[in-house]
Amino acid sequence: MGDPAPPPADRLTSVDAYRGFVMLLMMAEVLHLAGAAKAYPDSDLLALLAHHQTHVEWAGCSLHDLIQPSFSFLVGVSLPFSLAARRARGQSTGRMALHAVWRAFLLIALGTVLRSHNQTVPNYGFIDTLCQIGAGYPFLFLLALRPVRDQWLAVAAILVGYWALFALWPLPGPNYPWAAVGVSPQWLEQHGFTGFAAHWSKNANPGHEFAVWFLNLFPREKPFTHDGGGYVVLNAVPTLATMTLGLIAGGVLHGDRSAWGKVGWLAAAGVVGLAAGYGLGAAGVCPVVKRIWTPSWVLFSGGWCFLFLAGFYAVNDVRGWRRWALPLVVVGANSIAAYCLSSVFVRPEVLKAVTRHLGPLPLDPPAAELVYRGLTLGLLWLVLLWMYRRKLFIKI
Repeated sequence: MGDPAPPPADRLTSVDAYRGFVMLLMMAEVLHLAGAAKAYPDSDLLALLAHHQTHVEWAGCSLHDLIQPSFSFLVGVSLPFSLAARRARGQSTGRMALHAVWRAFLLIALGTVLRSHNQTVPNYGFIDTLCQIGAGYPFLFLLALRPVRDQWLAVAAILVGYWALFALWPLPGPNYPWAAVGVSPQWLEQHGFTGFAAHWSKNANPGHEFAVWFLNLFPREKPFTHDGGGYVVLNAVPTLATMTLGLIAGGVLHGDRSAWGKVGWLAAAGVVGLAAGYGLGAAGVCPVVKRIWTPSWVLFSGGWCFLFLAGFYAVNDVRGWRRWALPLVVVGANSIAAYCLSSVFVRPEVLKAVTRHLGPLPLDPPAAELVYRGLTLGLLWLVLLWMYRRKLFIKI
């Protein structure tokens, strides 16, 4: 048999399934598997699941760390399809550009609103996924109008320039006020960097300094001094590189390669990205740190994104095995709704409501809580299923 023809280039099941997988990982935070692992310390399975539902402390990667880069990557993947559909409807480049700016504004506004839930003043942090994507989206749109060569050059320029910014920044000296920026001696001993890698230390880097200046321009309950997790506003710059990698991948899927040729290209790009990112970290050139989105993290996480996309595309759109992916597609086709549900309803008060209505269970308290949390996740999925069946999709 010959190579199968590529699927129609309007909407790919694989993209919705991959996005749904990512959003389910985010929604599954309600399970709080780290708490279950502490309650049952002899369970190796719970320990493994808890690790991959938790962000690593600084260098390295867990499955949970791949949620934000995957979501950002998929924004880029979808853009060539979106532009083609808009052109088919006769939209001009100017109108599409205005839509890109408006979408960026809405993403930043929505991200800020969700972060400010139950707070007296808006929580201007700009480090969440929606704000980071919104900050880079107009530039991503402009890159989508350029040849793929220019897109690769943009990725290279961002990575080299961002690496140089940190590499040339002065190292924290012996009198650096670690305690004032929320970094304890114990944390430094376990997770801190020495030597050249110390240029990427937590809350002792140019991203931290920019955040202290920039975030204090906005009204706040108290002055911003540091982010407890070490995240920085400037992550939007390398996040644009992640989105551009997705844009390149979307161009491949939208292009005229054979179906298996696309799978092979994506898989090869994934292997190269993983090797390059890991190699830069292992060689001491640039550590792999998600929280400050180091250039090596862009390559390493981008490698995983290429591989995930290759796998979903091969199974869903090349082989045509789509039915199994419906639970993922239900979430992925309505990703903004899933994001909002996860941000607003995955909270202790929702768990208490589920517990109150179901009553006590004949289980150990930690096991009963895990069941309640699982039911809460199921209820959120059923809401998305109801919206999917009625074609109620939230689009920005």
